Amino acid sequence: MEAYLPLIIQLISGAVGGLVAGKIWMGFSMGALANVLAGLVGGGAGGWMFDMLGLVPSGAGNGLGLEAILGSVAAGGVGGGLTTAIVGGLRSVFVR
Repeated sequence: MEAYLPLIIQLISGAVGGLVAGKIWMGFSMGALANVLAGLVGGGAGGWMFDMLGLVPSGAGNGLGLEAILGSVAAGGVGGGLTTAIVGGLRSVFVR
């Protein structure tokens, strides 16, 4: 279970990031459910990308350190928000 904790945190943060992005950029909002789904995907992808770039600390060997948790929250939230904004922007361009 401890190995999955950063991923769970990133997915939850991504969902919240997607909702926040939908509220901030109303023109890109796709509705609450679609924003959450895009945020979930973006949270996972953002966490993976931040980890590959070495921007998310791994903590004390098990990923449960404070820095690792805060890094996972930031990576998931940023990834979720960006993914929601990108998908919403593309949707607004192609669906008129």
